[in-house]
Amino acid sequence: MIGGSGLYEMEGLENVDSVRVDTPFGSPSDVLITGLLEGVPMVFLPRHGRGHRIPPSALNARANIFAMKKLGVSMIVSVSAVGSMREGIRPGDMVVVDQFFDRTRGRPDSFFEEGIVVHVLFADPVCPVLSRCLGEAGREVGARVHQGGTCMVIEGPQFSTRAESRIYRQWGVDVIGMTSLPEARLAREAEICYAVLALATDYDCWHETEEDVSVDAVLEVLQTNVVKAREILRTAVGKLPGERECDCAHALENAIITDPEHIPESVKKDLDILLGKYLSV
Repeated sequence: MIGGSGLYEMEGLENVDSVRVDTPFGSPSDVLITGLLEGVPMVFLPRHGRGHRIPPSALNARANIFAMKKLGVSMIVSVSAVGSMREGIRPGDMVVVDQFFDRTRGRPDSFFEEGIVVHVLFADPVCPVLSRCLGEAGREVGARVHQGGTCMVIEGPQFSTRAESRIYRQWGVDVIGMTSLPEARLAREAEICYAVLALATDYDCWHETEEDVSVDAVLEVLQTNVVKAREILRTAVGKLPGERECDCAHALENAIITDPEHIPESVKKDLDILLGKYLSV
């Protein structure tokens, strides 16, 4: 699990340990916490670091996802605070996002940038199986959950202008956040199932009868949302499939375009955990 704003630790973990992981892309946001949640092996990473010290634009998403892969993670649940762009998604609601619209700028969003060309499919950017588990778990614990929705991902760290917020609504997005991309793209390249549990905290600044988004308002709603999110995650782990049968598990199978003979040895070595099973055949 990658915990977003307000979720900096996962209660209920047993056999807890802290692990520092080195990656070819630098250091992750923080040490990774390993343990058992309801008997299921789990790795937890606070996205912004403990103390919330890393802004969205400065997150090293490549290091975060690569570190997860290195520790054997096959599924990632991303918990993220978002603003609602629809009247029907109220502050305190949760959305299991299934699509993204990218408005970030210049964030490294691929492991494959030098010496190798890889084109993964990304039409459906989240894992349907993992997303379904989250939705079912949310309803079981009594949360108001919306199954499916498009998340507009903006650069931040500033919130939207009023004009931007109104235009985004016209584009048909459901929620707005700052962190799900490039995480989702990188998880797909790493053949990791990825799903988002988006915690709606406010109505951004488009709503005429609600106060504009503020940090104080966000944190107030988050306190309640995070408690419910932990319940959802504890319930969801019992619903996870024993073996993955989704397309996420073999996303690179037909995506590597470069002839293996022309891939630099340094790239093969650095990315062996991603490419090894395909280049050794």
